[in-house]
Amino acid sequence: MTGANLLEPEPTRLPVGADADARAVLARGGDLRDAAREVPTSSLAWALLAEHALADDGDPVAAYAFARTGYHRGLDALRRAGWRGRGPVPAEHEPNQGFLRALLALAEAAEAIGEDDEAQRCTQFLTDSGTSAAEVAELR
Repeated sequence: MTGANLLEPEPTRLPVGADADARAVLARGGDLRDAAREVPTSSLAWALLAEHALADDGDPVAAYAFARTGYHRGLDALRRAGWRGRGPVPAEHEPNQGFLRALLALAEAAEAIGEDDEAQRCTQFLTDSGTSAAEVAELR
């Protein structure tokens, strides 16, 4: 047998949408909170807030809340795009990147607050999605 594994679901590729709108808010000079406020369905906006809270603010509790919001917004979008709880979510597809970044930020924030099981689940989710924490971190 050659070719794709017929038992594996097709990769899920989110449509261009909320994350593109959040990028537009940032491009016109809005800050991260403006992007989340104007496009609350954007995983990217919440992921960026989480990354900022982890790196610049040193506030892992806020980062956890931001990342969890982005993660859930992304799950909603994935389900609308036909994802059924498993299968690849390619990191090279730009509209998927906000969700993946939120998932990585959730893993990092969970680890920072001692929520080790959650951190492990999120890291496994990245692997199960066909990517890795290192690959997603390179998107930052």
